[in-house]
Amino acid sequence: MGSASTNCCTSTQGHWWHDTVGYVIYIRSFADANGDGVGDLAGIINHLDHLVELGVNLVWVSPFYPSPMADFGYDVADYCSVDPMFGNFEDLDHLISEVHRRDIRLIVDLVPNHTSVEHEWFKNARSQPAGVHRDYYVWSDPGPDGGVPNNWVSYFGGPAWTLDDATGQYYLHLFLDDQPDLNWRNPAVHEEFERILRFWLDRGVDGFRVDVAQGLVKDAQLRSNPQVGSWDPAMSRSEQWDAFDHLHDVCQPETLGIYERWRTICAEYDAVLIGETHVLTADEFAFLLPGTGLDVGFWFPPMDARWEAEELAKTLREPLNSVPGMRSIGWMASSLDQVRPATRFGGGDPGRRRALALATLLFCLPGLPFLYQGEELGLLEGMVPPDRRADPVGLDVGTSRDGCRTPIPWKPGPTFGFSSAADTWLPDGGRRDSDTAFVQRKAPGSWLDRYSALVRLRRTEQALGNGSLAWLDLGVHEVIAFQRGDHLVVLANISERYVHVGVSGSVLFTTHDKLQSSRGGMKLAPAQAVVVRT
Repeated sequence: MGSASTNCCTSTQGHWWHDTVGYVIYIRSFADANGDGVGDLAGIINHLDHLVELGVNLVWVSPFYPSPMADFGYDVADYCSVDPMFGNFEDLDHLISEVHRRDIRLIVDLVPNHTSVEHEWFKNARSQPAGVHRDYYVWSDPGPDGGVPNNWVSYFGGPAWTLDDATGQYYLHLFLDDQPDLNWRNPAVHEEFERILRFWLDRGVDGFRVDVAQGLVKDAQLRSNPQVGSWDPAMSRSEQWDAFDHLHDVCQPETLGIYERWRTICAEYDAVLIGETHVLTADEFAFLLPGTGLDVGFWFPPMDARWEAEELAKTLREPLNSVPGMRSIGWMASSLDQVRPATRFGGGDPGRRRALALATLLFCLPGLPFLYQGEELGLLEGMVPPDRRADPVGLDVGTSRDGCRTPIPWKPGPTFGFSSAADTWLPDGGRRDSDTAFVQRKAPGSWLDRYSALVRLRRTEQALGNGSLAWLDLGVHEVIAFQRGDHLVVLANISERYVHVGVSGSVLFTTHDKLQSSRGGMKLAPAQAVVVRT
């Protein structure tokens, strides 16, 4: 069958999240129950049976806290409340109980790198320079030239510093200037967040997805980062960020101590701590996942990878070769910040087939797989006219995230069943009846049908959870292949032609309607992925 290289992943011991399949809910666009055009907590409750039918058993919900919505909830004004736009505590408690009644776990988004400028801590820090909250944030005098203190840039583009005219100092923000960074070198900030964690754990949530998990602690001396390329504010936000080697603004070693403490707290509740570990290298990724730190970290390169065999194979192998506990890797093909893979891989049914093939690979590797809402429907990027764009990043630098955030199409009709409102916060994205969950649920072989089968496979085949991993060389460079346990082989054809592989056995899953057999093996169609019991 070909040569193999092995990664060890054979422990049968583990935590509850090792046997889960996750699902990401971007609350604004999932379902609107009160008719104001914006998704809410009650809307999630109304569609929990969709998640049951899909087979997922872990749900992460994006921020629902009070916020001025400069970055749609990732600018938090109060960490221990519910924004009336999304409901109230009664709605949240109902959601927690209904999720648990269906044997699904619920994690909430924690945003510890920054707050909103409207948070009481920052308002006090601004108005009372000698007050206790001033040191909750990162402030600095101007640089020698009277300008910004150093060369740090924002993830969203432009300098990461804004001058506070009232005090003559700059405050740091790795995102919008509406999102000032907290000072994690202040023990009081640690105490505040330990209280926040316990507040939500006592309420019944099953853990946290930690936003900007690589950020938090900053260099104590605020040293400039080495510049490795040209920088121009007219560049895209990613090009601006990549112009520097981020030695001093992210991935500081002291960050690990925060997660060690949080993990101890979560362990008291049997809760999980999952990090948005958005880093560029596998070594940086492994640095954030020591044995006593984050339980799981998301590996981001699959969300940006091209449909090219060598690149995809490298993207999948890298973290598995670097992280000792491979089951601590979180896998996603798309998110609320990235272009949907079906569009990234060419659009139409070819793009959808490629997206499903990538999902098959991710679901069959050691770790924790997640689907981003609508991925199970094979959704492409939603079409959002320029005059309807809402994303502040897209408005500023032309890389809008609105397309992956358009409302979920539930059924044929006005707003495709998302809301009773005539107009919604984002338009429907140009969806069709065939995109809706209602239509796909009744159509054998639909994208929903196939993704549901993939989820079932992941949850029922024990070898996909804790079996050994061996990479296979079948002599065909366009095919990514690996074996899980003793008998499961996973194959994906990353090419535009039919490819013969010398593997045969019982087919447990295929992304296509048909799988052609051939002498001594099988013939994979373009973008076809299969799971075989040999």
